[in-house]
Amino acid sequence: MTATRVDPDLIRRLPKAVLHDHLDGGLRPATVVELAAEVGHTLPTTDPDELAAWYFEAANSGDLVRYIATFEHTLAVMQTREGLLRTAEEYVLDLAADGVVYGEVRYAPELNTNGGLAMAEVVATVQEGLAAGMAKAAAAGTPVRVGTLLCGMRMFDRVREAADLAVAFRDAGVVGFDIAGAEDGFPAADHRDAFEHLRRENVPFTIHAGEAHGLPSIHQAVQVCGAQRLGHGVRITEDIVDGKLGRLAGWVRDRRIALEMCPTSNLQTGAATSIAEHPITVLKDLGFRVTLNTDNRLVSGTTMTREMSLLVEDAGWTVEDLRTVTVNALKSAFIPFDERKALIEDVFLPGYAL
Repeated sequence: MTATRVDPDLIRRLPKAVLHDHLDGGLRPATVVELAAEVGHTLPTTDPDELAAWYFEAANSGDLVRYIATFEHTLAVMQTREGLLRTAEEYVLDLAADGVVYGEVRYAPELNTNGGLAMAEVVATVQEGLAAGMAKAAAAGTPVRVGTLLCGMRMFDRVREAADLAVAFRDAGVVGFDIAGAEDGFPAADHRDAFEHLRRENVPFTIHAGEAHGLPSIHQAVQVCGAQRLGHGVRITEDIVDGKLGRLAGWVRDRRIALEMCPTSNLQTGAATSIAEHPITVLKDLGFRVTLNTDNRLVSGTTMTREMSLLVEDAGWTVEDLRTVTVNALKSAFIPFDERKALIEDVFLPGYAL
């Protein structure tokens, strides 16, 4: 099947998997408006459609720091038990509506403590909300499995505390760990003790690297900290010349270290110039374990269906390409092998057998 024959309705129906998606970047605009009114937080606008447009426009700055600053308003409404329960439940239902069958959601619990909740209370509450969403999705005939990645903020001092929570909640739906925040100037190796602790406790982790900072960030994430996946990783192309892989790029490809790529988000932060020229296509063709993700659905005004559609329309992707990156995501998911295998064989491959 060629790209020109890929019907948009078909893309919507395809089973999807997402590994890189931030909880606080994917709220419903109407929910932000309603919760902001309840907590007395002032928004740029109280019209949900206008707020969605404001997010998308504000994020299209080409600057990662300004992109991250748009989270002020979503975080403001995620400081109470009620706000966390609602946003977590709606998160799952929105994934299900988009055809996502497996998802991993990430957030930094330290950013949800301004209302008096302890970090452990934040994690427990979010897990409760996610469970409620999964139960509703299953009852509606659109089951989705959602695992949680806890994030430490690399520019602050609570990364080890977040890592400890990932260990404590690993039997309660937390499947892994990540560090997020401003990449340039805040090296992952500053938090090596957290990563060593996670390895000792057999908790997998990914690291945001190769987005706002280049090859040294990727090298540090993989070789110093031991990341099993890379958040974004688009700048691995700086180690590829005329199709020939340098030693770092070769290591990442050959060890099947997954790249959690987010095309629309990368355009917004200036890490890529267009969908057609986004590194995801050439990296896929070179055999890297590329995965396709949304990053922040509200901030980027996107969904998995939209990301897939853009690659079909602008980069010539086929259904086979979409299946490849989807299966890649399942192969690199932070759940046990037998569960990954069952999802691939029983859900995803049949869903792509057109």
